[in-house]
This record gives sequence, structure tokens and C-alpha cells, in this order.
Amino acid sequence: MGKTGTLYLVATPIGNLEDITLRALRILKEADIIAAEDTRQTLKLLNHFGIKNTLVSYYEHNKAEKGNYLIGQLLEGRNVALVSDAGTPGISDPGEDLVRLAADNGIPVTLIPGPSAVIAGVVLSGLPSGRFAFEGFLPVNRRARRERLESVSRDTRTLVFYEAPHKLIHTLKDLRDVFGNRRVAIARELTKRFEEVWRTTLDEAVARYEKETPKGEFVLILEGADERGLQEEEKKSWEDISIEEHVRMYTDSGLDKKEAMKRVAEDRGISKREVYSSLLGKD
Repeated sequence: MGKTGTLYLVATPIGNLEDITLRALRILKEADIIAAEDTRQTLKLLNHFGIKNTLVSYYEHNKAEKGNYLIGQLLEGRNVALVSDAGTPGISDPGEDLVRLAADNGIPVTLIPGPSAVIAGVVLSGLPSGRFAFEGFLPVNRRARRERLESVSRDTRTLVFYEAPHKLIHTLKDLRDVFGNRRVAIARELTKRFEEVWRTTLDEAVARYEKETPKGEFVLILEGADERGLQEEEKKSWEDISIEEHVRMYTDSGLDKKEAMKRVAEDRGISKREVYSSLLGKD
């Protein structure tokens, strides 16, 4: 078998066409095939830059069939450029499946970096950007959506979500119900003419969009849980059991008594001496 082709993940503009990179343009011209999530959208981009190339569709509902086709092309030595509707392929789109297939078949994969709505939203939010968690689009089913939110409600990192305009108000209400009135940045139409980054609270966001019809694609950047508040909450919960019961909980799980006492002291925010003193006469 001859040399395999390379799968190029090509980031494309999320709004402003001037954000395309010179390398991205070159790869889109030179690739043997361009695989696009939405061929109509990609054709506008290619026409704008005068690029003529073979264009095939690759999206959620045909990814199994077209994924096998593209892998076949790559194994025969053809280079494939993968693009999403906008931004970086593989983020909340079927690109991740094609990357996995390529990796499983020993096909080289590389990224042509560029715009990403996640990164743009985080850096413009004014919220802590040192640690953040990307949650993408939440489940459509309300129960599943609430369960997902509950699972990250104690995460102290900044949280990032994508949302469509017609579901925005429902998501904002669920966020408020689960997280309380946290700070949030609502970014819409990033890099486009009507770009807006609104730094507000969930209460204010719900109030606005109960009266106003949302327009554009949204990135929601939510403040993480307060670490100090969580520690106080955990400390308070240990007050419901005695120190002796607390130590026994750890020794029953397999820890020796010394390590158990250390854990109890950390949980309750007290010294190991206090734990030891309380256990005297109870052995």
C-alpha cells in the first residue's frame, strides 16, 4: 500500500471572513477533497476566495456512510480538508468521529488553527479564564438537561455552553434554577457586525429575554461555583455526625486510623489534635 493521505481539520471564520488564515486558504486549494458539514455554507466561503475544489457533505446524519468513504480516499493517498459550518472542526460537530476513524486507521491528522467561538467567548467574558470547562450544547430533553447541569453545579471552573436562539430562555431559566443568580456573559454574533458581549447575572438575563426575542447564535459563559462557599457547605454537613462516626466512616472504607483522623481534620477544618482529643476514652 502506498503512502496515505492526510486529514486536515481546517478552522474557518465564525462570522468575519477576514479571519481566514493564509494557511487555511492554501490547504483548501490544495486538498484533493473538501468535506463540509454544510456544503452550501462552505461554497459561499470558497466562492468568496475564488477556490474551486471537490466538495462533499459530511454531517451528523450521513457521517457513518461518508466517514467510511473519506477514510477510503485517505487510505488511497488523497488529502482531505474537513470544515464545519464555522469555527474549528471537531468541537460540537461530527468531526470528532472522523478524527477517531482516521486515528484508528493510522492516518495522519493535523489542525489548521483559527477561529473558535469557545475561546472567543471565554476571553471576552471578563470571567476567570485560567480554568474553564466546555459543555457545548445541552440535551434537548428537559430532564436530561437538568441532570447535566446538576452534574456540574459544584464545578469551580468557568463553564461554557452553546445555545440556539429559540432555546435560549429555557436554558437561562434552567441555569438560574440549578446554579442560582450567578454572573454570566452572553456572547452573540461573535466577530460579526452586530457582535454583543453582555456581562450580567442570570436573573437579569432571564428578565431581558422574557421580553425580547433572541437573535443570533449564543455562547454562554457562566461563573463557576464559589470554592470557599463549597468548603463551608461541606464543613457544615459534617456537623450532622460525630467525630467518632466520621473516623469510623474512613476506617470502614479501608484507611488506617491515622490517615482517617487526618482526613476528618481536613473535612471539618480542625486540627488533628482536636480529633485525637475527642476520641480519647471512646476506643
